[in-house]
Amino acid sequence: MSENILSKTGDLKNRIIFTIFLLAVYRFGTYVPIPGIDPNTLQEVMDSNQKGLLGMFNVFSGGAISRMAIFALGIMPYISSSIIVQLMTGVSEYFKNLKNQGEIGRRKITQITRYGTVLLASIQGYGVSVGLENSPGLVLDPGAAFKVNTVIIIVASTMFLMWLGEQITQRGIGNGISLIIFSGIVAEIPRALATTFELGRTGAISAFTIVIIFMLLIGTIIFIVFMERAMRKVLINYPKRQMGSKMYGGESSHLPLKINTAGVIPAIFASALLLLPTTFSNFSTSDSDTLINFTSYFSQGKPLYMLVYASGIIFFTFFYTSIVFNPKETAENLRKYGGYVPGIRPGDRTAEYLDDILTKLTTIGAMYLTLVCLMPEFLISKYPIPFYLGGTSLLIVVIVAMDTVTQVQTRLMSGQYASLIKKSKFKT
Repeated sequence: MSENILSKTGDLKNRIIFTIFLLAVYRFGTYVPIPGIDPNTLQEVMDSNQKGLLGMFNVFSGGAISRMAIFALGIMPYISSSIIVQLMTGVSEYFKNLKNQGEIGRRKITQITRYGTVLLASIQGYGVSVGLENSPGLVLDPGAAFKVNTVIIIVASTMFLMWLGEQITQRGIGNGISLIIFSGIVAEIPRALATTFELGRTGAISAFTIVIIFMLLIGTIIFIVFMERAMRKVLINYPKRQMGSKMYGGESSHLPLKINTAGVIPAIFASALLLLPTTFSNFSTSDSDTLINFTSYFSQGKPLYMLVYASGIIFFTFFYTSIVFNPKETAENLRKYGGYVPGIRPGDRTAEYLDDILTKLTTIGAMYLTLVCLMPEFLISKYPIPFYLGGTSLLIVVIVAMDTVTQVQTRLMSGQYASLIKKSKFKT
């Protein structure tokens, strides 16, 4: 038993070390700059564009965009491609059929997602190169060679990041894509805290305001943990069955339905949609009034920014929950194994009952996600607080940390259960 536990512990240790190593590789890449850019001019451009979408993009890239590193796009093209493919599964018969084909269909969908990632990274990479050249003095040697070089580097880096995420998911601990975003935010939080304290020291923000802000951040973290742990347990009964002279069954169990079934996905997807069409317009130095007015609407605290962001979170909360949990499929599985909800007829009535509960829970979950993501944004829009202390950042950090810890605990418990089963068989 002890040898088995040690073996499982050793495997877990190797997975954790493997995950940390790959995340370290990612962090190293966020400091490798794209060739041909003047770092001093880049710093000036970034200092004047920290609010709005560019600041949010900098959060998801782990600060790589502020250094214009090879991982400047981060994992966002892959996330954007995943959004498009998942939306297509809801409206396209071709994608619906792929989804129903099991493992073969899943591989095909994954392949399409990767092709979409290459396409989006190429388009965004070209947008980056053009935007950089539009800033006077930023590119040392502008021209076609710089554009081609930048696109190749960014596309290759994005695909490498996607591969890193897949390797972490398969051979490490936790969801690789989420951990990449998580590590980027966590790595920049100490700098964000130092910046905030420096603002207090220079008098830009009063000490009382800083205390209130940090109390709000702590309260937000506690609220996130509470809501992520909250769930509705639906009672499931199983009838007694007689086999020979013995009675089997008759037990009761619970079907746990979380308030936030979608997790952190809605916040990430909504952010990706905001970033996709307008991110690179922040680099532009065009005098077009239309462009200037359009980008100004997407700064923090602006009604359009808040409305689009909130709408995206609510939509993806319901959409992703519908993908993760299917009431009809769950009801059919319960009926197949003899389970039933007390007072509810098995089959369609059970599916309707579960769907009604799930809709109410998802509504609460969508409101909770919207509140957490938008509330701190109003403070950030009024005070020069770094983006890394915003609601979206806290949500990602807390949820990903909780999911990763849960996976670690699950692996440890599975090792203990396997040892107990092996020991009981040996005694028998």
